[in-house]
Amino acid sequence: MISSLTGKVTHVGLDNLIIDVNGFGMFVNVPPQTASSLRTGEQTTILTTMIVREDSMTLYGFSEPAEREVFDLMLTVSGIGPRIALAVVAALTPAEVSKAVATGDDKAFTKVSGIGPKGARRVVLELAGKLILTDQDSDQLPLSHDVAWKPQVLDALMGLGWTERDAVAAVDSFVEANPQSETIGVAQALKSVLATLGSQHSNTRH
Repeated sequence: MISSLTGKVTHVGLDNLIIDVNGFGMFVNVPPQTASSLRTGEQTTILTTMIVREDSMTLYGFSEPAEREVFDLMLTVSGIGPRIALAVVAALTPAEVSKAVATGDDKAFTKVSGIGPKGARRVVLELAGKLILTDQDSDQLPLSHDVAWKPQVLDALMGLGWTERDAVAAVDSFVEANPQSETIGVAQALKSVLATLGSQHSNTRH
């Protein structure tokens, strides 16, 4: 598999480029921000992921390792193909993706063309626990709040009528107060958070 390309940029499109690597012109699909940062004639190195299918071999390129990681992880989500995965990288920074998954913020993914509300929730559920926060992300979001069951519990709470804001606050409060909460199952977590909501927000339920 081709994991990177180094050569001269011979063409730059809105979302693609061609790199001359030792006389071979390699066509690479890239996010618009990567394309806009490059100029024809300059030397560059692009990190790549190759998608091999029966009738094609397609390269997708990125300027940062975190962008490629997000792209590759998006491909593990059912119903997400390379086109939508690339659109996610174009619309959201790796930090924004990590934070959205960790906090169960599925609405962040509805900004991406091709992802509706159901698809966004599926992204959050299937990527829970898979994304590794960078040091910068860790400063913005305490790791103690990133537990595997959080998206499922948030989904259940909102299905029961709690607002997303109250649900997120209750889960974060419970996780912060219970360091061992990451070891419990979804059912026990839901029961415990419901008890917290019932005692602290009995007048906010809809």
